[in-house]
Amino acid sequence: MTHTHNAATAFAINDTTANPAPLGLLGFGMTTVLLNLHNAGMFPLDAMILSMGIFYGGLGQIIVGIMEWKKNNTFGATAFTSYGLFWLSLVALIMLPKTGYIQAPGESAMTAYLVMWGIFTGALFIGTFKMNKALQVVFGSLLVLFFLLAGGDFTGNQAIKTIAGYEGIFCGFSAIYAGLAQVLNEVYGRTVAPLGLVRDPG
Repeated sequence: MTHTHNAATAFAINDTTANPAPLGLLGFGMTTVLLNLHNAGMFPLDAMILSMGIFYGGLGQIIVGIMEWKKNNTFGATAFTSYGLFWLSLVALIMLPKTGYIQAPGESAMTAYLVMWGIFTGALFIGTFKMNKALQVVFGSLLVLFFLLAGGDFTGNQAIKTIAGYEGIFCGFSAIYAGLAQVLNEVYGRTVAPLGLVRDPG
């Protein structure tokens, strides 16, 4: 008599790939700073900002989101991919009407666009309460930024947009700090730049 023995074998995969989050934070942060220098009135919306929006802020974050998906990080995959696509969609909103085939969005449409991104960011901000204080600052300031920009479009008040520009510069630099801190802490094998880790009360 032949006995068949079915055994389930579990394989543990040791992930030795690098942390992609700093790349995504830097792509987001540097592009955000440059766009909001424009919003603050320091220079016009030109090819430099749009190129950053397509490549570093856009494609760069999408690549990071895919890498986070491979690392089984749902938050990172959702956030980085979404904000990468945000930058690409923002560039499209600016460039497509210039073709003459598509109507430029009105103030009410841009308000709706920014409010939806603000709601999305608010949900992710709640998620950062389980992460670290550096990310709480990034997402909290980004939440404020989206609603300031929405308020500026809704009211047509240039002063609100200027305030949003300076707040956005802060948001961008907070993301740059969070990204570079992770790089330096890993390189030195110790906390060079603190991220403010959240302690689980459990």
